[in-house]
This record gives sequence, structure tokens and C-alpha cells, in this order.
Amino acid sequence: MLDGKAWIAYRFDGEDLPGVHGGPARLLVPHLYFWKSAKWVTGIDLLDDDEPGFWEQLGYHNYGDPWREQRYTGD
Repeated sequence: MLDGKAWIAYRFDGEDLPGVHGGPARLLVPHLYFWKSAKWVTGIDLLDDDEPGFWEQLGYHNYGDPWREQRYTGD
């Protein structure tokens, strides 16, 4: 999020983001695979070191760049 390429969305077209679309707040990271864009944000932890999240612990790529086809660990 520090590079300005990720956003926390809470409104769309002037309306509050509905729960079915991730409201009240949703993380958007448009330059990575969409599993990096979490629905229903419940908190944010600011860490000194990177830690694998839920999907990364199940074998998905830690970064997930679609242009490099980084889908799974080892891609």
C-alpha cells in the first residue's frame, strides 16, 4: 500500500459499498491476482517483515503478479 497501488474502498458511485461487494470496506490491489484483494477487511496489521497469509499458506504465490503468471509457490 505504500507505493499507492492499493486502495481501501468504502464507496462506489457515491454510495456506501454494500456487504455483498465487500462493504463496509474492501482492499483493492488491481495489479495483482484478485485473491490479493480481500473482501470484508476486519483489520490491518503493519509489519516489519512479510508473513504469508491464508492463501499463501495453502500454496499460492506470495506476490501474485499476473503478468509473470505467479499463481503458486515456485512459479
